[in-house]
Amino acid sequence: MSDRIEWTRHPDGVVELQLARADKMNALDPAMFDALIEAGEALRRDAAVRAVVISGRGKAFCAGLDMASFERMQQGAGEGVLGEGAAGADLVTRTHGISNAAQHVAMVWRDVPVPVIAAVHGVAFGGGLQVALGADIRIVAPDTKLSVMEIKWGLVPDMAGMVLMRELARSDVVRELTFTGRIFSGEEALQIGFATRLSADPLAEALQMAHEIAGKSPDAVRAGKRLLNAAMSQGAAELLMAESVEQKALIGSANQAEAVKANIERRPPRFSPPA
Repeated sequence: MSDRIEWTRHPDGVVELQLARADKMNALDPAMFDALIEAGEALRRDAAVRAVVISGRGKAFCAGLDMASFERMQQGAGEGVLGEGAAGADLVTRTHGISNAAQHVAMVWRDVPVPVIAAVHGVAFGGGLQVALGADIRIVAPDTKLSVMEIKWGLVPDMAGMVLMRELARSDVVRELTFTGRIFSGEEALQIGFATRLSADPLAEALQMAHEIAGKSPDAVRAGKRLLNAAMSQGAAELLMAESVEQKALIGSANQAEAVKANIERRPPRFSPPA
């Protein structure tokens, strides 16, 4: 993996990712874009992973796009402004399903089949905020500074922000933040729906939650994430059928039987790898 992300694998299947460009407040450069995509794709294929925590080293979660990329934008078009690699491709080219590479940096966390928890502190600006919004859960320090900052640079949110923000906040709130680019606190992020909860130590709380999730049936956790992802795009009839299909597959399966047996015997469950 790139030196932009530090990996820690815990024995219970929790994977901890830390953005490791602390001297630049973990700003997104081409190497960071590629490292995030590489990490997400690797985790998507990893049957041993039970939960993921993303955080930033140093003073910030992620300060957004780095200055060198903005300087390249002065020279013109949308193609290649992020430099070499996947993230430098033409923006209108779909490189990852429905997304371009920059959008996939945030959307890939929805493709990871287990819960992804973002531990957010310091700042989460622009693209950094969108990476956090791609996670399933965000634990945020109250004094964190956040911003949909693209308007400051004459841009719009384009790392899946429009898809992700509309899931979490009212339309008028999303519009106000997009049009003004103002900085708001972690406390306000909780009020509007961008933060799941507040914590003075987001990383510690995120890891505690991840370890708790890792102790649940991996089949049920993965099924739950598939259903929650589907809920964003499917109608009621489709989603009700999806619930039934997932539940039918779970009932009587080895891990479901183990969950029942462990509860009856009042002991920790011993789950098998996901089916």
